[in-house]
Amino acid sequence: MMRYHLAACVLALSTLTFPVHAAQREPLKMRWEVLRNELAQPRSRTKARISITALKGKALPAQGWSLYFNTAYGIVTGQLDGQLTMEKVSGGLYRVRPAAGFKGLNAGRTLHVDYYFSGLLIKMERAPAGPYLVYDAEPDVAHVIGDYQMLLPTRSAQLQRPAGEHELVTPQQTYRNNAGADVLPAAALPLVFPTPLALKPGAGRVHLARAPQVISGPGLKYETALARALFARYLPQGDASRTPVPLRLRIGVVDGQRSPEAYELSISADDGISITGNSAAGVARGLQSLHDLLPLPTPGEAQFDLPELSVTDAPRFAYRGFQLDVARNFQPKEVVMKTLDLMATYKLNKLHFHLTDDEGWRLEIGGLPELTSIGAVRGHSALEGVRLPPAYGSGPRINDPHGSGYYTRADYIEILRYAAARHIEVIPEVEMPGHARAAVKSMEARYHHMTAAGDKDAAQFLLTDFDDRSVYRSPQQYNDHVINAGLESSYAFIDHVVGQIAAMHREAGVPLTTMHVGGDELPLGAWERSPASQALMRREQLASIADLWDYFYDRVDGILRKHGVTASGWEELGARRTAKEDAPLSVNPRFAQRGFSLYVWNNTPGNEDFAYRAANAGYDIVLAPVTNMYLDMATNANPEEPGVNWGGYVELETVYNFQPMSAQLTEAGRKRIRGVEATLFSETVRTTSQLDYLMMPRLLAVAERAWAPDPDWAQAGDAARAAALRRAAWSGFVNVLGQRVLPRLDLERGDVAYRIAPPGMVVEGGKVLVNHVLPGLTLRYTTDGSAPTARSKPVTGLIAAKGTISAAAFDRTGRAGMVARIINR
Repeated sequence: MMRYHLAACVLALSTLTFPVHAAQREPLKMRWEVLRNELAQPRSRTKARISITALKGKALPAQGWSLYFNTAYGIVTGQLDGQLTMEKVSGGLYRVRPAAGFKGLNAGRTLHVDYYFSGLLIKMERAPAGPYLVYDAEPDVAHVIGDYQMLLPTRSAQLQRPAGEHELVTPQQTYRNNAGADVLPAAALPLVFPTPLALKPGAGRVHLARAPQVISGPGLKYETALARALFARYLPQGDASRTPVPLRLRIGVVDGQRSPEAYELSISADDGISITGNSAAGVARGLQSLHDLLPLPTPGEAQFDLPELSVTDAPRFAYRGFQLDVARNFQPKEVVMKTLDLMATYKLNKLHFHLTDDEGWRLEIGGLPELTSIGAVRGHSALEGVRLPPAYGSGPRINDPHGSGYYTRADYIEILRYAAARHIEVIPEVEMPGHARAAVKSMEARYHHMTAAGDKDAAQFLLTDFDDRSVYRSPQQYNDHVINAGLESSYAFIDHVVGQIAAMHREAGVPLTTMHVGGDELPLGAWERSPASQALMRREQLASIADLWDYFYDRVDGILRKHGVTASGWEELGARRTAKEDAPLSVNPRFAQRGFSLYVWNNTPGNEDFAYRAANAGYDIVLAPVTNMYLDMATNANPEEPGVNWGGYVELETVYNFQPMSAQLTEAGRKRIRGVEATLFSETVRTTSQLDYLMMPRLLAVAERAWAPDPDWAQAGDAARAAALRRAAWSGFVNVLGQRVLPRLDLERGDVAYRIAPPGMVVEGGKVLVNHVLPGLTLRYTTDGSAPTARSKPVTGLIAAKGTISAAAFDRTGRAGMVARIINR
């Protein structure tokens, strides 16, 4: 059963109610579409349309209603045609209201609400989400519009883009891209994934008719259980009449390798199977490599052979991470554990847990119940301070499982222990001073509630200067979401939260060593007109807001150190603030010797080399570049592909091609590059399947780049040789994914809805050729334009049929990917 908690402690001032039969009382149905993209100088824009139809017997009155919805950003507010008004409520929450002169909408009639976006709408994350209607007479009753249709752009007017920008990917282009790899026979596939440091094949094979006898040394309880579980899927247990092959696990010294995750794996007909690791983590990584060598599960097969070989392996980077954002859209504990299982399978070892943001606080903190009774709950309310507003399509209901929810202390401790057993470190993130609206509003509500009760400690953890007149706006369109640096209560809050999280880690038996403390996107203008901040600046003789920033993080660093924790944060933590928007980042020398770890996402124009400059200056660096490692970015510009695109488009190959090191690094700077991290913010993730789709299989390319040695093709000086080496390596990568890694995931788990790319298709000589980025997936086709099913004809060669040929790839469970179509005349 899912154990997420929906506002168990909502304050008594909450008055929100919903009709028991909301679905039967929906007064409208709604449709949305792009009308046209308008290319113009100096700025292009998009015209869109909301069409609302009053249902039979449900006329919409001339006045006294509001249509609410979320959208990402960029709607032009103000008067609309038809006597309507578009208003911004908060962040990405908007509403349409009738203006004077609106005549109402009779039952059965449709009203078109036309409006504009500033800039071009390319990806569908800017479409309205979570729409609902509220009548002024019942301001706390929200009517969900469940009959809502979003139409994907298909017409040329809807798909206009500037030349060379956001180009659609055609089946022909996909075919040419896919042709950049060769199809390999099974015997030529790499044996272990990710690519190991050294693998020496032997001459023979080891036959297994029974599960091996696991013989393990001390300190390997989890690894022993893992070893037995791996073989239990495939082989019966041994019996007294036959001596099973031994599988020896031990902690020892791996010659020449200092990483605690280094291991040696040996498979020999004479000595059986042995894994030695520099630590238990090394043994666990060795077991995952052994897992790769097992055949795919086959019904009825009860024996198989393993190849003789020896592997000596160690990771390229000590830090191999994945950031999971549960603040924007919540994911239950079971999904976090599934994610940890996937990470362990592919040898990733750091879960960067994005627990707080403007739109949600997802962790129970002792002594501050408002953080979860208010900050973990989203939904409609006519009153301030009751809960957070709907965001990212969560809608008006407080029991939406992704808008609302949090982890109890027990949940979090369970997650920590689950991760530790898999040798994955959980790095919690508490965003500050920006991206903190959930905390800011929770502590404001606490203050007002306690003040009304006459409590003298009401301001103890207050994060807001109520006299602040600063003018600012965040990229997420908030102007009330920043922790005030001038209040002593802000530091008391941070101290309390850090202490509580550190206590949970101690109880889990997993000491907290570093905490991610945000630092990104503090908007210009914040703190500038706050009396509290200005008073602090005078007392501390701080000349600028940049100095106040340094003061804030100097205090935060002191709090963390008091709890035995070091600071991690986004690259702004190690950058000197400027008074100019979008100015290139410059390294702040103040914290360079503090042991801060900077997670550098910003490699946008002007900042391409900031990570390397910061490493050379003495900061530890985790590379998380938006252009290569942000898995919330859409794969391409096609409207049907989910995700965002503010940082570009990230194909599987985009991740694979990332080269972490730079010639700009000094010898000391190279040692500061701790590793790489994939990031997945969850603005567009409403379901577990959407999370899977954006995460996989691109996370496999992250695993390869983080674990495997620097590839030969990245070091070859000759361009032709580099291209040949790169083609061979890429061919091995996509073939092993398509023929072994993903099929194993299907057959052993079956619950990961990874992206199955559409096939590539071209017409040559009157026949259709079909290929796929992942050779090994089954391709099926139809000749009448319909979508292929698991019963459609398999693609076995050239397709001679005429007409609209549709093709799709299928995984081992029969799940279909996106359909590609081409006309063969």
